[in-house]
Amino acid sequence: MTQKEMHDLVIVGGGPGGLTAGIYAQRAALKTVLIEKGLPGGQMASTDTVENWPGIKNITGQELAENFLTHAKSYDLDIIQEEVTAIEPGLDYHTVRLANGDVYPAHTVIIAVGGSPKKLNIPGEDEYYGKGVSYCAVCDGFFFRNKTVVVVGGGDSATEEALYLAKLAKKVYLVHRRDELRAGMILQKRIKAEPKIDILWNSIVTKINADDTGVSEVELQNTLTNEESRLATDGIFIFVGFDPNNQLIPAGTPMDADGFVMTDCKGETTMPGIYVIGDLRQKYAKQIVVASGEGATAALAAAHFVEAKKGSQH
Repeated sequence: MTQKEMHDLVIVGGGPGGLTAGIYAQRAALKTVLIEKGLPGGQMASTDTVENWPGIKNITGQELAENFLTHAKSYDLDIIQEEVTAIEPGLDYHTVRLANGDVYPAHTVIIAVGGSPKKLNIPGEDEYYGKGVSYCAVCDGFFFRNKTVVVVGGGDSATEEALYLAKLAKKVYLVHRRDELRAGMILQKRIKAEPKIDILWNSIVTKINADDTGVSEVELQNTLTNEESRLATDGIFIFVGFDPNNQLIPAGTPMDADGFVMTDCKGETTMPGIYVIGDLRQKYAKQIVVASGEGATAALAAAHFVEAKKGSQH
């Protein structure tokens, strides 16, 4: 175990919120470290096209993630690729523990670890993950060139991914449990105008079947008539929402019924100096621009917190 020197701020998570917080923290001259177990960029990095980042009409998620990272590094932000195992609140300072045994004491902590794709929890989903079951069209779409795929969901993510897959696959079935999509109107228009996409309304997938080569078909059920059917497919992409990655949130922190963390307008939890931003925070819209805004706000709040704390110690 290595006890590191005291930091003003430890940021846990390197998605758009965490990286923006890092930029603002460096500008505020806080002694900061950002810890991310995967690749920086978070979900943004595995998004095909981002068309709603202000000032850039169209950019791939990967490029935008690289831009964020380059910007953060231009301020000499210290970024460590390692897993955080615990965040322990304290009265004098907070403690962030890493899987490699390192321990970071810090005046403030910003938690920006997002969420994970929700599962359907049906037979075949876990067994055939990576063999035709996917939660990321940009990561895996390439393997389904000129093949048939099923996309499950009806929100922005499902429709965006279905449109992306339509560029590669010969046929895309969009399976939605209701009779109308939740996605934004622009996406709905594009889906309906795309000849390769068929929408199967009022339907759910109940089982995924496979053969030696991987996924071969899905079993469907009509939500109105309970009628069952089978659909041959080479792959299934699941986009039915998000579960918050709230495992690191200190005990006693208020959350809503779905496990998203409740904070004040600065992103601060009920524990002074601990902030939660991005998709893990309870809010109306989960967007890159919203996560970035929250990162900026929390970093400014952390700078103010540290200043006030150090001022009172003199």
